[in-house]
Amino acid sequence: MRISARADYAIRALLELAADTGRPLTCEGIAESQQIPHRFLKAVFRDLRRAELVRSQRGCEGGYWLSRDAASISLAAVVAAVDGRLMTVHGESLGDQRYPGPAARLSELWAGLQKRFEDILGGVTLADLLADDPPEPAVSLLRDAALSA
Repeated sequence: MRISARADYAIRALLELAADTGRPLTCEGIAESQQIPHRFLKAVFRDLRRAELVRSQRGCEGGYWLSRDAASISLAAVVAAVDGRLMTVHGESLGDQRYPGPAARLSELWAGLQKRFEDILGGVTLADLLADDPPEPAVSLLRDAALSA
């Protein structure tokens, strides 16, 4: 499985916005804080704005805000906003693949994997990642990551 740079940058940028809701943050400030190429992040913000995950304001007091509460923005929504479908094989949904002969059950495996992945990312929000005591499934994923480090 591969998480794209776009998805990684989008999540990191939205976490910056979720952590500081008192004022709009500039793309330049977020890029510097998260060490993300500014031009790349501008393109990511276009996708996030189109998906209505952020809103923007122009001018000297301008910048970006989350368009809704961080607890209502799942990681699945963020990935889908910048990458489209969460998982594909040859550009098609994993459940849409059909294979002949001995590989026939592989499409079932891909569909099951896609469901698990969507359930996991759909069950973790930006607020969960910022919480001191995150709920499931975020706490299990964070604990598993700490154990493997």
